[in-house]
Amino acid sequence: MSKRPDLRYERRLWRIGFSAIAGVDEAGVGPMAGPVVAAAVIFAPETFIRGVHDSKQLTPEKRDELYAPIRERALAVGIGVAEVEEIDRVNIFWATMRASERAVAALGRAPDHVLVDGRRIRGLGFPQTCIVGGDRKSFCIAAASIIAKVTRDRMMLDFDALFPGYGFAQHKGYCTPEHMTLVNRLGPSPLHRRSFSPVVAAAQMKLFGGE
Repeated sequence: MSKRPDLRYERRLWRIGFSAIAGVDEAGVGPMAGPVVAAAVIFAPETFIRGVHDSKQLTPEKRDELYAPIRERALAVGIGVAEVEEIDRVNIFWATMRASERAVAALGRAPDHVLVDGRRIRGLGFPQTCIVGGDRKSFCIAAASIIAKVTRDRMMLDFDALFPGYGFAQHKGYCTPEHMTLVNRLGPSPLHRRSFSPVVAAAQMKLFGGE
């Protein structure tokens, strides 16, 4: 098995007549603050960009470096977002499903087939194949993971200016020790997910004057 993403899954579909293969992945499922962002990408057959990998395996600098060539060489790129209010209302699973559906819809063209990392996208009106660890195996899913991660990170940089003091530019909303300390001290911001237990605990601590 290849240790880096390649075109093996895409080629199986190209060989049987599918040409518009969309890779889909998301960023921001685990954080306690900020939106979940999904991306979908379609490339022309046999397109490959050296260095593309699961976004979690790349440095922020490398992700930024790859972002532009992915966008330039993709035939279509779609972004889907589920905001904090929606995450709290429907839960993170369904918010992620909705963000993924929106990313595919935002492509502006109908894919012949969708390759998705991990779990099947509920309610998607296109044929799809779920690949466990797909961002480490399929080129188009790995490319989508980079687009989703860079897009979300840039959103969190903007939020850092709107909600100063929480360190969003550094931890991007993830549950780091520093983030936990700040949210416990300051209380949750409007960007924090009220349905996540660390945020609930921080809100209670602030309400009752705990340290």
